[in-house]
Parts: sequence; C-alpha cells; structure tokens
Amino acid sequence: MIEWRRRIVLATAFVVGLVALYTVAYQWALLVFEGHQTSLADSLQVVIEAFTTAGFGGHTDHWNSTAMNLFVVGMNLTGVLLVFLALPIFVLPLFQEAIADRPAMETELTDHVIICSYSPREDVLRSELEAADVPYVIVEEDPDVVLELNDEGIEAILGDPELEETFERANLDSARAVVADVSDERSVSVILTVREFGDDIDIVSIAESREDAVYHRYAGADHVIRPRQVLGHSLAEKVTLSITRELRDTIEIGDDFELSELVVKGDSDLAGKTIAEAGLRDRIGATIIGAWSNGEFVPTPEPDMRIEGNTILLVAGSHEELEEVTSRTIAPNGLRDGQERVVVAGHGIVGRSVATALDEAGLPHTVVDTEKNGSGVDVVGDITDPTTLLDAEIKDADIVVLALDDDTETMYTTVVLERITPETEVIARANEIENTGKLYRAGAEYVLALSTVTGRMLSTVLLEDEEVLSPETQFEIIRTSAPDLAGRTLEGAAIRERTGATVVAVERNGDLVTNPGPEFRVRRDDTLVVTGSDTAVNEFIKLAR
Repeated sequence: MIEWRRRIVLATAFVVGLVALYTVAYQWALLVFEGHQTSLADSLQVVIEAFTTAGFGGHTDHWNSTAMNLFVVGMNLTGVLLVFLALPIFVLPLFQEAIADRPAMETELTDHVIICSYSPREDVLRSELEAADVPYVIVEEDPDVVLELNDEGIEAILGDPELEETFERANLDSARAVVADVSDERSVSVILTVREFGDDIDIVSIAESREDAVYHRYAGADHVIRPRQVLGHSLAEKVTLSITRELRDTIEIGDDFELSELVVKGDSDLAGKTIAEAGLRDRIGATIIGAWSNGEFVPTPEPDMRIEGNTILLVAGSHEELEEVTSRTIAPNGLRDGQERVVVAGHGIVGRSVATALDEAGLPHTVVDTEKNGSGVDVVGDITDPTTLLDAEIKDADIVVLALDDDTETMYTTVVLERITPETEVIARANEIENTGKLYRAGAEYVLALSTVTGRMLSTVLLEDEEVLSPETQFEIIRTSAPDLAGRTLEGAAIRERTGATVVAVERNGDLVTNPGPEFRVRRDDTLVVTGSDTAVNEFIKLAR
C-alpha cells in the first residue's frame, strides 16, 4: 500500500508539472507563431482539453501556421500517450488488486485458541483441537501463508503477534488461550503483549532451552513446554534400551499395568514370527495392543500378522511381563566390546539432549556436527562425508542417532548409512510428520517427529478433557472421558472399526479395568485409556464427545 501511494504521488506530480509546462509553452507558441496574446487561464483550458481529448473551443481559429499545428498535434499525442501509460501502470494493477483475494485481517471466533504463528508442527495441534471441537485462529505475518490457509478452510488472520492491535483483531478478550510458537526472543515479546490485556488469559509458550523457558515464565507465560528436550530424551531411551536391555521408561496406567513401546530387532527372538507363534499373552501374560509396521499403524494385530524386523510393538502388562518381552525383542548378541557404541549426528538442542541422556546412562558415544558447537562435539564435519564417517568410526557403531534439523538432510544421510553400513541401526528425528514414512522407507529403524511431540504436549495443556500420556512415542495414548458412548458396549460402539483406536483400560470408581472385552459397557463417569495413531485417536475423540 505504501508503494502504491508513492507511485500515485509521483505520477500526479509528473502530470501536474507536464500540464504547467505545456500551459506556458502554448501561451508562448500562440504569441510567437500566430501573434495572438492569450491568458494563462485560456492556455490551461486548451491544454486540459487536449490531454483529456474532450475537444477544443474557440482557439482553433488561431492555429494557422504549420508550427502551431505541429505543436497542438504533439500536445494531443502527449495526452493520448499518458492515457495509454496510465492503463497498464496504474488502472489495471489497481483493478486487479481490488478483485484479488485478500488475507483475512480479523476473526469473530469466541472461546478459541490463538496460535502465533504457523509452522508444520502446528498441524498436530490443529487436528487435536478440531477433534475436540475447539475453535482456533492462526496469526501469521506472511500474507501468502494466510491466503493459503484461508483457501484450505483454516481460520487464519494476517498480523504481527507482537502488536496489541493484532490481538484486538484476533478477539483476544473472548479467547481461551494463546500459544506463542515463534523464536524465543519474539515469544517473550508476544507474552508481554498479551499480558497488556490482563492476567486472566492462559498463555502457553514453546521454548528451545531451559534458560529460555525461565524468561518465558518471567514474562508471564502460564505454561512453557520444551518439545526438543523431550524428543531428544525419547531418542536416547531407544538407544539405551537397545544396548542395555534395561526397560526403564514405561507408561504407567495402574499399579500393575503398564504400556511400553518396543522395537523388534531383526535378529531377535520375535522377528519373523506371527503374533500367534510369539505367544506373548499365553506364555508371558503381556498383550500386544498395536504395531507400527513399515510406517503404518496396525490396531490390535491379528494372530496371523508376522512380526518383521524393525516392527514397533505397543505392549501392555505388568512391569515384569514387559521386561521379559523386552528381552525377546532385542538381539541376543548384546554389545561388542572395544567399539564406539553410538554416534550422534547433530549437536543442536535435540542432539545435546540425546548426548546428555547417554552420558547419564553411561553409554560411550561420538558426537558429529558441522561446527565445533560447544565442547560436546567430537568430530567436526558432514556426516555424509567419507572422511567424517571414517573419523567417527561409523562402521563400528551399533547405533547412529540422526538429530539433524533438516528432514531432507536426514533422509539423505539415512540412505547413505543404509548403503555403507546396513547393519548399523538408525534412529532418526524428523521435523514434519509426512516425512516419517519416507525415513522408514529410507532404512531408519525408529523415527519420531518434532511436530508430533509438540502438538501432543500443547494439546495436553489446552484440552481439559484429554490427557496425553505419551507425547514422545509413535503411538498416541490418552486418558479421556467418553460421554457419547455411555450405555453402549465397546462392540456396539464399533470403536475399532470406526476409528482404528483401541480402548486399553477403563478407570471406574477408583478401580482399573484392563483389556476390557467387547461386551464391556461404558458409563458416563468412566475415564477411558485409548491408544492408536494420532488420526485414530482423534477419530475416537470425535466419536466419544
């Protein structure tokens, strides 16, 4: 808009100056060539008539000489030229701008969540909010992004989240919460801006580090989450479990009922067997709730499903039962003495979190980064470069953790590692969910997306009727009410068929009912523990509430 104003002012000044010049020139030419004296007002009238092609008055009788006629012809041509120039330069662009789509500038939503700003890691949060029927609006500074979101039917408005007027247009006074997901420095500014409206609005911010989280809280954030640290811890736990066989982190549902996500190694006892042949329930007492195979979620696998290497199983049972299942999912050969056990590629926040967790577990590791990013980097270089691979002793590593901040680079590195050292296990971090399947196809054994962790952690804070028990696992596991299922059996509600989710347990009057059968009838005050893919769980929420 400022550019258009500048162009219009300059064009107007040019036309005015040109008219003034022709006015004086016409008065002079009429006197010199025709010997006729005229006033500046009469000269101005003739020039305006010529420029606007409105016709001429009484001065035509004075144009008798060739020079005067040529002067008038030039003046007419100048007017026509100005008209033709004005069409493409000013009129048509202004017309196109007038009819073009404009990004939304305000919203009329109430009891909504304001998300500042948009990135792919907001997609999981959006799906969670939509499933829970909670309205939201995204505040974004890029007009093209806002238009794209609007075209997809997503409520988004154009604005700077550091300005009070933006939150006025976002209807902050009627909102239930604000999510600050910009840079750490700008998030502090966003938090302070929201606090100008009062202390009753709930603010959730995303911080990169522990130090930044302190500043967010000091600025006035009610909840601060650090998904990169959680993601790094989860990746490190997969390494620790694979090497030490020690089952440490489980999801506790009750006193003697836990869930654990286990990766089946290619040369383990379970690899190659069907669910029935594995006999986990008959021999151990544990139950396979779900499986991830080739990047696809399988709810409550059938007995004839074959457990291939790198299949991820979600298993339920007592801690002792899960420990026994763990011993059957991990290769029996254990560690190889005298070798570097783990290589961590990337020393950003996620990579540092992985390295810290491995240090705490007492596991030797080599950290590779393109820069000497702090004292924790052992090898400086590109992880795909042959010299770097040699320095990191990559072929002697049991596991490589890819904590890189670029999904394309992570996919390429996974393919390189699969080519040069196929026996090495690859555990990878992804940014966007849609790249998870690609990384599995590239050869990674385990992949977890930052957007998944972020969205689940945010929904846990924002949704009162839903508690996410596993923000850092492939499977989403929630504790939630299900009022719309009251009085219906699990079989009658056809939960698995309609949603793909599985009811793992039900909390009723202080008691825990584990592995409820199809005849189990839901009551209004029951709390259900449900698991599945993110999509399956969201479909369950839509069905149950």
